[in-house]
Order: sequence, then C-alpha cells, then structure tokens
Amino acid sequence: MHSRSEAAEIMAVGIGKAYADFHALRDISLTVGSGEFLTLLGPSGSGKSTFLMILAGFEVPSSGTLSKDGANITRVPAEQRGFGMVFQGYALFPHMTVEQNIAFPLQVQRRASADIKRRVGEMIDRVGLRGHEKKRPAGLSGGQQQRVALARALVFEPSVLLLDEPFSALDKNLRGAMQDEMRRLHQETGTTFVFVTHDQSEALALSTRIGIFNRGELQQIGTPKEVYERPANRFIAEFLGDVNFLSLSGVKATAEGAEGVFEGRQMRIAIPGQAVSEHFAIRPEHMVMFEQAPADGNVLQAEINEITYLGPETRFALKTPGGVGLVLQMPTREVRQGYQPGRTVWAGWPANQGFFL
Repeated sequence: MHSRSEAAEIMAVGIGKAYADFHALRDISLTVGSGEFLTLLGPSGSGKSTFLMILAGFEVPSSGTLSKDGANITRVPAEQRGFGMVFQGYALFPHMTVEQNIAFPLQVQRRASADIKRRVGEMIDRVGLRGHEKKRPAGLSGGQQQRVALARALVFEPSVLLLDEPFSALDKNLRGAMQDEMRRLHQETGTTFVFVTHDQSEALALSTRIGIFNRGELQQIGTPKEVYERPANRFIAEFLGDVNFLSLSGVKATAEGAEGVFEGRQMRIAIPGQAVSEHFAIRPEHMVMFEQAPADGNVLQAEINEITYLGPETRFALKTPGGVGLVLQMPTREVRQGYQPGRTVWAGWPANQGFFL
C-alpha cells in the first residue's frame, strides 16, 4: 500500500460557489496535509458537501483555485484526478458480486488480471469480507455494503480518499465499529482522507483536524481539542456540544488570565493568552456538584430542575438564583442520593477550564 509520501497535499485558495444569487461557499481557503484525516463538519446546508464535490471534480468553483501537490487541478475533470470516493448511499453495482464491485476501478485502469486478483483479495481481507466475495449487495448488511464501498475506493491506492457522510445510514453500534475500521484503514494506508459529516462526536473521534462550516463559510479549522476547548465563536461552541454561557460583569485581565463577577460571586479564570470578554463559557463535563459550598474556587448556587440518566453519565439541568439555566454532566457512579429535583446545590469548576467568546 502507500508509503506516507504518496498521499497528496491539497490546497484550496479562495474557493467560492454561487448558484445565481445563492452563495453555497464563500472564500474557502485551507490546506489538507499529506496523509491527514481532515473532517468537514457542519449542519445541513453549511456548504461542506459542496466543497467535497469541488474537491472531487464533480462541481467547478465559481471562484478560487484548487491544487494537488502544487499542480493546479481546478478544471481537471473528476476521472483524471485519481481520487477515491465513498458516497452516502454506497453506489454499489447491484448486479455485481462483492469481488466484481471491488475489482471494477482496476478493470477501468486496465490492470493485469493477476494484479487485480491479488489486490481484490488483499482488500477483502483488509475490510473483513472474506467469505462474502460471491454475494451481491442485496445479500449484504448495511455495514458490509459500506465495507465494499470502502474497499472499492481504496483498491487502486488513490492519493486522496473523499468520504461523503458514509455512515449516515448505519445504526449507532455499527457506526462505532465502522469508525474504528476507518481509523485503522487511515493509519494502515497513509492515504489523505477528507471526510464529511454532521455528527460532532464522529468528527472529534476520527480527525487529525476539523474544518467547521456554517452558511457557506469556514468558521474555524484546528485539531479536535482546539475547536472543542477553544471555539472561535458561539456557533462553534454550541455546535460541538452542550455549553453553559455566563455573562460576567467587571471583567478584567490579570497576570493569570482574568476575573469577573457573576450573580455577586467573584470568578477567577486562570487561562492565560485568551482575549478577555464578558462572555464566558464552560462545558457541562467540566462542572462539579457540591452539597455544601466549598471554601474556594469558582462556585455558584443553583437548584436542580431535572435529572437525565444517560447510562455511564448523568445530566443535571440547574437554575441559578438569577434565573440562568446551566447543564452539568457527571459520571453516574459519583451521583449522590441527595441530588434530587428541587434540591439546592453548588456547582463549580476549576479556574483553568472554560473559554471566552
């Protein structure tokens, strides 16, 4: 399979796409590193699939340029780009067997039959379909069809693999198994992967970097940790999971980070290097619940409104005396008997958690 150096680097500069008055994409510039697993994440209609179709060569941008390893491919047709593609609906040939489906791209390339046989055999083993070679797609489960589509896209060793929401039709357990498979295939092949999804947890679990789209614009690009823990704006903060927003008064920067006041209580934020504002945010899993007010740290009084049991985690909806709703999530094993709706508790968090927006 690939040595790392064969995976392509793709560079998009100022890519725009307009359909009459509608701008599906505006000025998208990003570089997909060689051998990277880049996920394009965003809600429906955010432009992520349009951008993938431009990368694939199925759509031509209205503005901007696309290059692969330094060569301009903006107008190069899809079939000449040599990219692998896995579609949402798998797009398998129903009249062909598993091995015929996988062999198809190699036959198009007029590879020697011995080479085809060897490569198809390798891919069938790699995606765990041994014993299913002679079946047609109708005789396979959704997960098996997905594996055939992956094998067919990887069999000719493309320098780039493009994946458009490939797991959207699978149930939750199967999705998890296929994500593990995808991670393993990426590590083994060293191919550059560009993956489109609207599933935040999938993006966080799989990617080396995530590009977050909204309304045709690239809002932020960074590692999963960067975009989750230091989102560039409120949209990203909310899109990537539950988040609590606190409006602080009297905010001022300090040597350690910042301090401010919320509902009469002093808050200390020990995160240097962040631009300080009155808009502070904290994730539910970074909050801690206390039955008695601790002596120090950032704490708020709150009443438990609702409790949701999520198996390993339990989620609490709280309300502060000032009427601000908060969400707190903690391991179920740490939940005390006394935590019941109507109970007044203290919610706190470490000074080094949270972010300004």
